[in-house]
Amino acid sequence: MALMDFIKKQFIDIIQWTESGDELLAWRCPMAGMEIQNGATLVVRESQMALFVNEGQVADVFGPGTYKLTTQTLPVLTYLKNWDKLFESPFKSEVYFFSTRQRLDQKWGTPQPVAVRDKEFGAVRLRAFGNYTWRVADPRLFHTEVSGTRDSYPLADLEGQLRGLVLQNISVALAQSHVPFLDLAANQRLFAQALRQACTPAFAQCGLQLEGMTVQSISLPDELQKVLDQKIGMGMVGGDMSRLMQYQSAQAVTQMAEGATTSGGLASAGLGMGAGIAMGQMLTQAMHPGLPGNAPAAPPATVATPEVLATLEKLGELKDRGILTDEEFSAKKAELLKKLC
Repeated sequence: MALMDFIKKQFIDIIQWTESGDELLAWRCPMAGMEIQNGATLVVRESQMALFVNEGQVADVFGPGTYKLTTQTLPVLTYLKNWDKLFESPFKSEVYFFSTRQRLDQKWGTPQPVAVRDKEFGAVRLRAFGNYTWRVADPRLFHTEVSGTRDSYPLADLEGQLRGLVLQNISVALAQSHVPFLDLAANQRLFAQALRQACTPAFAQCGLQLEGMTVQSISLPDELQKVLDQKIGMGMVGGDMSRLMQYQSAQAVTQMAEGATTSGGLASAGLGMGAGIAMGQMLTQAMHPGLPGNAPAAPPATVATPEVLATLEKLGELKDRGILTDEEFSAKKAELLKKLC
């Protein structure tokens, strides 16, 4: 009698998994030395799926529900292995449970600036971060490609790989979004959609489904941020170059006055402000000599060479930043050089 009680204990009547936390994606039901009894009950809860593996081969996949394990519910497994009628014990297999609920607020970000290619600026470097949501969608593929035969597979073992997939596809997403680099910060939703589209195939190869992707912040390099500021300034003045020059001159006056006050007191401050005002007037006259209120251009013989060179240098900087076109710069350059003749 004791022998029969011992043998009956080796049969499993109920197979189920109650998750205890958020850390496991897959869990293997302990089956060492035990067999599943013919007619046993399998309980698969919502947000779970169960996978039967027999002699190393995936037999059946079960979604949420309660199942009585018989030859009708396990036709594939029945084909793989003959039934042993002794003790009504049909098979000895492994059962894996998978958590299929969404994994929310998974962080991604660029620890270092990522080099991407832009049509307007060529190769540029950016920083970005956000979050994404995914779930296990294909337990069979996830088992064969990722989790394998381990007793359990924790979420932490996969997080680094998925973040790497997101970062790897940033350049592809930028190309697919068709959003100019300078407009990325204002079009984060479009960039997030393109990034999700680019990452989806890589997730699917692991048996995962990418549910959502967000881009919370995009940081431009300092030099491109300056160009963006200039572009915003142009928009504020409606593309009027004279007003933009006046705005830049006022900024230069403030900066020079602050520097002069720090280094040389009020006298130096007055000198700095005077120089700033003079530079602003000279730039405005050089760009628009016919504007009302502008003094007539000085005769070429009275123009000092350092002033002309300083003006050319300033105009060259505006051209490099994309504020002046090559034609505008060439015209003003020729006009200023004539004053030196």
